[in-house]
Amino acid sequence: MIGKVFGIIFQPVPTWHEVAGMSEAELKRYLKYPAILALIPAVAWFYGTTRVGWSVGGRETVHFSAGSAAAIAPLFYLAQLVAIWVIGYFVHWMAQTYGAESSISKGVVLAGFCATPLLLFGAFGVYPLFWLDFLVGLVAVSHAVYLLYLGIPIVMRIPQERGFLFASAVVAVGMVMAVVVMVATVILWDMGFTPTFTD
Repeated sequence: MIGKVFGIIFQPVPTWHEVAGMSEAELKRYLKYPAILALIPAVAWFYGTTRVGWSVGGRETVHFSAGSAAAIAPLFYLAQLVAIWVIGYFVHWMAQTYGAESSISKGVVLAGFCATPLLLFGAFGVYPLFWLDFLVGLVAVSHAVYLLYLGIPIVMRIPQERGFLFASAVVAVGMVMAVVVMVATVILWDMGFTPTFTD
């Protein structure tokens, strides 16, 4: 599995061809891939927000309380997995429209592999410095979108033109998922999962 992490980041084309050639049983083995990688940002941000903290405008450093972060971190982890699974389901659901053969496993594995840069770069959460995390996040999102546009035609075995349209539809689903996660965050804060800050 570690080999696939390096492969999708540094040699995406051969890795996508490997994914395209996987049987359903092999694909199912990779369903745990995002579940393992999603631990990286959850643990990193837990540490960064409770131990390192952040400062806004040169003011005093602020931290989450350990209890507050312990309640939020599992929800953050779960939100990442749900987003990947939902996007993966939509990849499968839209496949027939674009003339591709798919399965839910293939869709989730594709979404999980595309999310690899986001999950890996989540490690920068150990140091919650806004400008740094913003720039790293921008690079991660750009690389994830690049992987999606590169991978869809290969994995789904469709022409580039249809692959471009398919990938664009998946990006739209991803944007909707981002909004859903933000709304869910507000609802959960209203239900008592509001972060507690310490100085």
